[in-house]
Amino acid sequence: MSPTPAAPAAPAPAVPMPRRREPRRRGRERAGALVSAVALALAGAAAAAQPSAAGVGAPPAPSAYRAPVHPPVLARAFVAPPEPWAAGHRGVDLLAAAGADVVSPADGIVSFTGPVAGRGVVTVLHPDGRRSSVEPVVPHVTAGDPVRAGERLGTVGEGGHCAGTCVHWGVREGDRYVDPWSLLAGAGPVVLLPVR
Repeated sequence: MSPTPAAPAAPAPAVPMPRRREPRRRGRERAGALVSAVALALAGAAAAAQPSAAGVGAPPAPSAYRAPVHPPVLARAFVAPPEPWAAGHRGVDLLAAAGADVVSPADGIVSFTGPVAGRGVVTVLHPDGRRSSVEPVVPHVTAGDPVRAGERLGTVGEGGHCAGTCVHWGVREGDRYVDPWSLLAGAGPVVLLPVR
């Protein structure tokens, strides 16, 4: 004989919890604080969207960047590594003649100049938080120098990893490398639009 299934237990009776009423004054204070916070946020956003008299507004758009050498001829493209520790090409190589000028890709502050692995490196911290590094460079600037987009950082040095002479340009957002070529006006990803 099979056991008879037990009847489901009746749910425990719900015990009403006493309702705590908040004084109306506290509710009005919270509503007023919320309205004030929203108004301040909107005013701040509107002010940030308006350029100042000096022409400084939001962080530079990607088109505010320029190649560190002229003319920009891509010798080797950016190859993102599958994982941060894996192999990849964390920048672009641009053909350049030995001794040619290397310029700042955007406004910023020089944060580093010196040799890395036997090559001269210059790093610029930009107002949008990105860091551009160029190599091999014989620096004409020192750490702490403010630079404008297109201002000379130095000249193309010897070394590097190109078959000919080139400048390697790497860009970091935090600890993540991004494709510098995509920061140039008209050089980013191609977007196909429907034909009408």
